[in-house]
Amino acid sequence: MEKPRQGFWGLWNTSFGFFGIQIGFALQNANVSRIFQSLGTAEKDLAFLWIAAPLTGLLVQPVIGHYSDRTWGRFGRRRPYFLAGAVLATLALVGMPNAGGLLAAAMLLWLLDASLNISMEPFRAFVGDMLPSHQRTAGYAFQTGFIGAGAVLGSLAPMLLTDVFHVANVAVPGEVPPSVRYGFYIGAAALFVAVLWTVLTTREYSPQQLAAFAENDDGQAVRSDAAPTDRIGAAPLWIVAGALVVAGVGWLGLDKPVYLLGGGLIAFGLAKIASAALVRGGRSGNALSQILADLAAMPETMKRLALVQFFTWSALFIMWIYTTPIVAERVFHSSDANSAAFNEGANWVGVLFAVYSGVATLWAFALPSLAKAIGRRNTHILGLLCGAAGFASFLVIRDAWWLMASMVLVGIAWASILTMPYAILSAALPAKKLGIYMGLFNIFIVLPQLIVSSIMGAVVGHFFPGNLVWAMAVAAGVMTLAAMAMLRVARDA
Repeated sequence: MEKPRQGFWGLWNTSFGFFGIQIGFALQNANVSRIFQSLGTAEKDLAFLWIAAPLTGLLVQPVIGHYSDRTWGRFGRRRPYFLAGAVLATLALVGMPNAGGLLAAAMLLWLLDASLNISMEPFRAFVGDMLPSHQRTAGYAFQTGFIGAGAVLGSLAPMLLTDVFHVANVAVPGEVPPSVRYGFYIGAAALFVAVLWTVLTTREYSPQQLAAFAENDDGQAVRSDAAPTDRIGAAPLWIVAGALVVAGVGWLGLDKPVYLLGGGLIAFGLAKIASAALVRGGRSGNALSQILADLAAMPETMKRLALVQFFTWSALFIMWIYTTPIVAERVFHSSDANSAAFNEGANWVGVLFAVYSGVATLWAFALPSLAKAIGRRNTHILGLLCGAAGFASFLVIRDAWWLMASMVLVGIAWASILTMPYAILSAALPAKKLGIYMGLFNIFIVLPQLIVSSIMGAVVGHFFPGNLVWAMAVAAGVMTLAAMAMLRVARDA
């Protein structure tokens, strides 16, 4: 058998849940720095407080991918995870703007990001499950369209509430403006309804059908599971490297967030040792050992795309953290989070984010034709270079309206980032392992965010004190490295 080609409504129903998920991400990306600053956080500490989000994704995504590959029941394979994540994310969105302090806000950010990841990760594999290989570029482009539309709504929500419904946009020190609170409430409802739509309007293929499809999907046969090993390999080296990083914090006077990098290296080494011990004890089927075995057995295309993702998402995370204070200071001339000018600037960042998301929504539907003409790889290189130019333009533009041109370039990049790597990757993966490999692939989205959160505060404080705009120059350089790394991917990928 071959998977049936999906029509318009099949593509719509398969991806509509992502509309709601992206509303949640957009509210988070555009407003979390604002919430933290409203609660008294200094600019130099923003990156550290954002660390909850990537750290959560690093832990959650591979685990959810592993188990969603192995789940089958009355409600299907991926859909139970969509719904569970949506319920938790709804609760987190309602709670976050009501956090009583920084600790509560950071914990709710942790819960929000974990919940969004629980829903999002299976959606990436869901497209691969439901569509034949030749239709996946269109499938991921459709998904990107919903991501862009959701991001527009989430990014504009506080400003629309202020300008159209006259909801207050300023609060007393220590409180979040009502426009942000009500925006989060509306986003919570939209997220839940959108995910529920996909859950109720789609029916997943049974394991037997998927196995039959996999054997005939572009000639790709189902591969056997990667075998866990009882060897610890380089585990001691990971632990030593982590210990050196931890020691270096004190020796070199680095910021304390760098401890998390060292701790992560140590934890990975210990995980490999624990996995080897479990295998030697006859328990090779455990999740930890299987995940590490799949990580070691990544296809070559995935390894090369991983480097591209690492650079790409480092640049994006810098943008998300620092756009609000940069625009508020350079364009609206205020760094006081409780001032009307700062909050006007923060609302304008919502507009800018809506612009790049809206451009991505439209550009996504041009990507299948462009990829057919010049190839998936070259399409993505073009998109990444547009993003680098958009970031670099922040150094010379001080006009609020002209920043929209910057975001048009970022939107072209964003459409490609959300579409092309997944279209390329899905063709290189065994069908029965789509969940785990999509989850592992997201490590290379999350890991750079973790690193940026750990060190970018120190970089900004040391090299760019009082001149945050140079963080965008760093983002432009890193995005250019992503385009260069894409040259290592096969031309016909």
